[in-house]
Amino acid sequence: MAEANWTNITREQALDATRTALAAFVSLLAGRALKLPEFYWAPISTLVIMQSTAGTPLSVGWQRFVGTALGVTAGALALTYLGPATWVFAAGIFLLGLVCALLRVGSAYRFAGIAMAIVLLVPHPRSAWVVAWHRFVDVSLGIAVALVILQVWPKPKAAGS
Repeated sequence: MAEANWTNITREQALDATRTALAAFVSLLAGRALKLPEFYWAPISTLVIMQSTAGTPLSVGWQRFVGTALGVTAGALALTYLGPATWVFAAGIFLLGLVCALLRVGSAYRFAGIAMAIVLLVPHPRSAWVVAWHRFVDVSLGIAVALVILQVWPKPKAAGS
């Protein structure tokens, strides 16, 4: 295994690590302050937005927001009316793919599937709708913190952009 060479870390890499850590920290504190039962989803969402390499942070944030809204709604509906059966999960993933394509938000599909899986497959002591609402708030909080941090402290444009 090669040894780490700290002299190869660029200023931009150090600033990116600092920016990302600050945003994740703020999300974590905000989630805890709001007493969200699974507050850790806020910093996870922040990390997804902060470290995304596909598209702008705003477009990635929008995709995650739309996908999460669709996924938690699908998961709560499925759990409420059909239960957590394997076939319900598979059918829900299939239908989410069609809905995302129909709404022309195909890039939100992966986030929709993840959100639906969490609501539908992870046992929770609360109702499906409460779990769905908490997940939506967690993720939205994480997205909002990331976008605010990136607005206040933007990443530098790549050379040649």
